[in-house]
Amino acid sequence: MSLLVDTSVWSLAFRRDGQPGLPEVGALRAALLGAEQVFTTGLVLQEVLQGFAGPKNRDQLVERLSGLAFLQPDKQDHIAAAEIRNACRRRGVQIGTIDALLIQLSQRYDLTLLTTDKDFHAAAQHVDVHLWTMG
Repeated sequence: MSLLVDTSVWSLAFRRDGQPGLPEVGALRAALLGAEQVFTTGLVLQEVLQGFAGPKNRDQLVERLSGLAFLQPDKQDHIAAAEIRNACRRRGVQIGTIDALLIQLSQRYDLTLLTTDKDFHAAAQHVDVHLWTMG
C-alpha cells in the first residue's frame, strides 16, 4: 500500500510535544522507515510550511519532505476534484477544495489516504476514496 499523507497527520508528527500514541502518526513513521511509499503534493507541503514559523524551521521541513514522491495535479485532476466536492455537497457534506483534490489524487494514483481529518470520512460515504484504517 502506498500512502498520500494529509496535512493533519504531518502536523501531529512534527509537533514538539509529539503524538506517539496516535495510530496515524505511527503508520506514517512506519511508512517512512520503509514499510510503504509516501507521497505528498504541493498543497500539503504549503499547508505544513504555513504551520511553522521561521526560516530555520522551514528549511528543516523542506529538507525532511524532499525525499518524498511528489504528485503534481494537472488540469483534469482539478476538474475531477470539483466534481468530487460537488457530489459531496449535493449529499449535504461540505469538504474543502484541498480535501477534494487530495481525494482525486488518491483515486488517480491508487493511494491510501492517511488522515485524521473527519471531513474525509464524511466524504467517503459518498465518493470513492480509500482511507487508511488501523489493522
